[in-house]
Amino acid sequence: MRKHIIYTIVLITVCLASLQCTKDTAKAFTPGTGQGGSLARFAIAGNYLYTVDKEKLRVFNISNAAEPILKTTVNIGFEIETIYPFKDKLFIGSTSVVYIFSIENPEQPQKLSTAISPEVIRRCDPVVAKDNVAFATLRTSGPCGGTQSILAVYDITDITKPVQKATYPIAEPYGLGYAEDALYVCDKDSLMVFDISKPFQPKFITSVKDGSFVDVIPASNTLICWVKNGIILYDISNPFTPQLITKIN
Repeated sequence: MRKHIIYTIVLITVCLASLQCTKDTAKAFTPGTGQGGSLARFAIAGNYLYTVDKEKLRVFNISNAAEPILKTTVNIGFEIETIYPFKDKLFIGSTSVVYIFSIENPEQPQKLSTAISPEVIRRCDPVVAKDNVAFATLRTSGPCGGTQSILAVYDITDITKPVQKATYPIAEPYGLGYAEDALYVCDKDSLMVFDISKPFQPKFITSVKDGSFVDVIPASNTLICWVKNGIILYDISNPFTPQLITKIN
């Protein structure tokens, strides 16, 4: 329980820090302000906080962070699991499909499609997106089953019709995140680092064996890692060579 509390505190700190930067510098709505992990249940975009529970998406105006205002509640479906912001879109994962919402109007999310089917990216498969590329980890262990444990790379130029372009075998992958051209993938016994300067040809660089990694949040030059016995922070001034800062058990 304690590690989940620590993780939540770190997440909130990162999101509020991102929000403060936006309040000081942004003059317009800027999607993707907040940085969350690939297993997150909330995301910040501009002056709005988006949260999901098992059935609903809620939108809060957080222009005044001390007094968040609930603006909209959207019924999505059942067994909602994760939310990930990408440009002016939200990827919302459930046990059966991934819903894609537009937040072009940030207070009124509009469902665009459920185009990413469970056969392509299932709810147990965390996904992050960069430009016209999505990276997902597919895992055979656990309640979601599956037939392969891999890092999968998709072309999402047409966001309603993702096309798998590459795969890389990984023993037991979990969450993932990226900073510049470095992709970090959580594995059962290590943190794997890939060069994605050629995104459809990810190149394995190194692995860090400091714990059993679950999810990551790149925040400026710091990589926040949720491991099964706490939190680990790394300096990623050089994104390809994470340097240990501290461990929080």
